[in-house]
Amino acid sequence: MGTRTIRRRGFRIAGGAVAAALAFLTIALPAPAQAWGFFAHTVTGDIAEANIRPDTRAAMQRLFRAEGLLGTPECELKTLQDATVWPDCVRRMRWRWGHTAAWHYRTTPICEPYEPWKNCPGGNCILAQIDRNQRILADESLPANVRLQALAFMVHFVGDVHMPLHSGDKDDRGGNDRETDYGIAPGLNLHWIWDGPLAERAITSARPSLVRRYSAAERAELAGGISADWGRESWAISRDFVYPNAFDTDAVCETDLPGETALTQEDIVAAIPVSQRRVTQAGLRIARLLDEAFAPGPLVEKTN
Repeated sequence: MGTRTIRRRGFRIAGGAVAAALAFLTIALPAPAQAWGFFAHTVTGDIAEANIRPDTRAAMQRLFRAEGLLGTPECELKTLQDATVWPDCVRRMRWRWGHTAAWHYRTTPICEPYEPWKNCPGGNCILAQIDRNQRILADESLPANVRLQALAFMVHFVGDVHMPLHSGDKDDRGGNDRETDYGIAPGLNLHWIWDGPLAERAITSARPSLVRRYSAAERAELAGGISADWGRESWAISRDFVYPNAFDTDAVCETDLPGETALTQEDIVAAIPVSQRRVTQAGLRIARLLDEAFAPGPLVEKTN
């Protein structure tokens, strides 16, 4: 990832030490209640920033000036990279932001048909909140701090919905209840592995870098769809790849899966391109939603 500096919960990691330091932190820290690790989320923002229009970038920079009005000095929101992780930061203030916890996911059991709006009462799920926050962001009649908060929720939730286990599971809280070894690292869980070490390895091993300007043809292939489509993609990946890969069986819906498993090196290598594609799609789709929100005129209605 070159020599860029990134922030992680109050301290900085710089230069070539990024991958090694984050790998250590991923193993050393207990699994947090968030989707995708800090690194993967911020990379989706980097991809988006490399692919938005110049006028979108300028409009976004003007919104960041309203950060002080949010009243969250412990959770910075000065850049698009900050925006990708701000909703996870404010979640820790449960008295103020606890109501947003359900917005970060919407799982469908992998052995049942995918119904995007099932279990989304009152719009309290990730798909509804992506759409809602884009509309708020696009509404120039609203105060800048309201739109800035919406920007952060939108970009974060687009990242979240691309992590497969936030859309598909098998009665295990999105893999959180499946103790899983990651190569030689024991005692993690399947969800945390896809959040952290797997995503980090996928990003740092990508050639060319995932953070780059993509061609129009690449954006046409990777950036399409609406929130319900993205949730369906993640659910299908959980059903067709994540669980079969982790448990070495294609019959995941015909059998009870054990509570413990292990990802071998071969399993990890097979999963890397899947993770790379999801991170890339998330970044390019964030860019598209930002361009749409900041474009002149009313936001075009979407049909789910």
